[in-house]
Amino acid sequence: MDTDQPYPGTYEGLTQLVQRLRGPDGCPWDREQTRESMKGMLLEECYELVEAIEDGAIDGLIEELGDVLFHIVFQLRIATETDEFAQERVFDSLIQKLVRRHPHVFGDATATDSKEVLANWDELKRGERDANSSVLDGVPKTAPALAYAQQVQKRAARAGFDWDDYKGVVSKVSEEVQEIESAESNAEQEAEFGDLFFSLVNAARWLDIDAEGALRQANAKFHSRFTAMEALSRRRGTSFPDLSMEEKEALWEEAKLSEA
Repeated sequence: MDTDQPYPGTYEGLTQLVQRLRGPDGCPWDREQTRESMKGMLLEECYELVEAIEDGAIDGLIEELGDVLFHIVFQLRIATETDEFAQERVFDSLIQKLVRRHPHVFGDATATDSKEVLANWDELKRGERDANSSVLDGVPKTAPALAYAQQVQKRAARAGFDWDDYKGVVSKVSEEVQEIESAESNAEQEAEFGDLFFSLVNAARWLDIDAEGALRQANAKFHSRFTAMEALSRRRGTSFPDLSMEEKEALWEEAKLSEA
């Protein structure tokens, strides 16, 4: 630990630091920020945290957890300054909710496995909502499209709206491919393409695959192989864009072999 650090390495130390940054003798940029101005950066930091978790590097995980925590404390500080609420209300609300939704831990209910825990959780959430609300309420519409699709499909399935078996899921994927081919306009193609994506996400759910994570892995794999192709081309003194498609495909296969 850095002994010259002006604030202790604790939650309280971070809150003191943020208070100083937002104070009259603090940072002009930090003082100008609002909830609205910070939300895009918060989302970006959450994505970076997910990437750090997937990378598995502890130093990266520590840094990204800190960045997300900074944004949480920053939002709490704004609420304190505007007298909207005290940070204790956030913690109290969260703790009450977690205790309420874990009656098998803090009450007399029982749950023998995680599936039963989820079923109880959904039932408790339904009891907390308005009678006219939907089981899909609460899934943020601003979430990435694949993640949103998987979440609403999970909730619909837990409410009993689901295929009887995986064959029906695969059949629906094939049907959507055929509908893209028979679409007569770009608008129809776009609509059918969306339906295909939605059906593929449903297939991922049935296979217990995180669709968003699977696509991130595919993106990372493509990035790794494509940049390897460019590097091979540079080392051989050739211009990658000027190579024929056959030459590029050969480089692609070489990049794949180098991974193995």
